[in-house]
Amino acid sequence: MNKARERAKNTVAASDGFFPFPDGPEILIKAGVKAIIQPGGSIRDDEIVGLCNKYKIPMVFTNIRCFKH
Repeated sequence: MNKARERAKNTVAASDGFFPFPDGPEILIKAGVKAIIQPGGSIRDDEIVGLCNKYKIPMVFTNIRCFKH
């Protein structure tokens, strides 16, 4: 886990699916990620945006999902 944290410092995280809970972005932020891009669409998007605002981390919503079930 420490090696992953070292590699995540000052990076940008991109997800092809939305974050259903704020724990995923929080792990990324605590690992040193400086911005997050994701499609959005979770019923908890407001919570996740609030978390990013709390840590002053920009989050970009693409509104485009790159995968289908």
